[in-house]
Amino acid sequence: MYLEALNVHYFRNYENTSIELSKSINVFIGENAQGKTNLLEAIFVLAMAKSHRTSLVKELIQWGQEYARIEGRVKKKSGTIPLELIISHKGKKAKSNHIERKKLSQYVGLCNVVLFAPEDLRIVKDSPSHRRRFIDMEIGQIQPVYMHELSEFQKFLQQRNALLKKLSRESKPSTTVLGILTEQMIELAANIVYRRFHFIRLLREWARPIHKSISNGREVLDIHYVSSTNEVSEDLDLSRIKRGYEKAFEYNQKKEIDRGTTLIGPHRDDLQFIVNDKNIQTFGSQGQQRTTALSLKLAEIELIHNEVGEYPILLLDDVLSELDDQRQTKLLSTFKERVQTIVTTTNVSAIDHDMIKFARSFDVRKGQIDLEQK
Repeated sequence: MYLEALNVHYFRNYENTSIELSKSINVFIGENAQGKTNLLEAIFVLAMAKSHRTSLVKELIQWGQEYARIEGRVKKKSGTIPLELIISHKGKKAKSNHIERKKLSQYVGLCNVVLFAPEDLRIVKDSPSHRRRFIDMEIGQIQPVYMHELSEFQKFLQQRNALLKKLSRESKPSTTVLGILTEQMIELAANIVYRRFHFIRLLREWARPIHKSISNGREVLDIHYVSSTNEVSEDLDLSRIKRGYEKAFEYNQKKEIDRGTTLIGPHRDDLQFIVNDKNIQTFGSQGQQRTTALSLKLAEIELIHNEVGEYPILLLDDVLSELDDQRQTKLLSTFKERVQTIVTTTNVSAIDHDMIKFARSFDVRKGQIDLEQK
């Protein structure tokens, strides 16, 4: 699949911009703070109906405006799909084929993207929340119902935490309502973690050979899902995961009441990256951490292609200058001619020269985009 055209209206610093894109390589060149990252964010939001940079809607809408609109034409094997997303302070309105979709789960997944930004190079050593977000965004693309389950889980988690905080202040707390909330949350938690286990198995399968290739055969990558309870593990089926959570919540109930918060569940889980039997989050070199992050992104592309039957759009936000020549070459050459690639950079010298020869180049200045003449 690839994005044929994009129209951005009142989004960030773009008032009204329309561009036609190449189905292979597109390079957006400009100084910092001109709108390059905003453009990639617009494509990401069009695909995912949420931003990778903020959860605040007001930050996406241009100052003084009531809404932002992003439109795009996505070319797939099945034909061309017009997409439209309107963002306002009242919420989001999504359309595909000019028909409004009442649920975002009916919309997300029609356009698949893989974003690689400078912060992704730190995915290995950053906080667990960063890795959970990485998992959630990618599963949401190939299993849109996952985002609905995650949203419902967050609602129950907030209610349960509020109740636990209240109970922690009572001398003789009643746990009747807590039991009901826990039961509802376990159902969602089990579904979420079961889908995560499946995703990690697929990601591990694709990332291992890629990592081995980038490291010239010197390193073997393993990815472990670290649950917040020993009662839940990757080798369990869905029903046994539910029973594991039931046992864990029952065992931890007094502790959770004392602390006034939920101590176990998918919101507290993590990923662990092991290279040659060594946890590289703690003991890995910067080079190993970058190789792992790159392997994950390249594996994502193959995973999505394997699951949906088409390659996603690759978004590279000023990341090439962060990679050495070997990693940059691997990134750009692996999917040449197969994946639409949209790159932002402050300087074309940071990009492989052979790639530039075949790219469609754009100049970005103060929210204005112009096609560069060759």
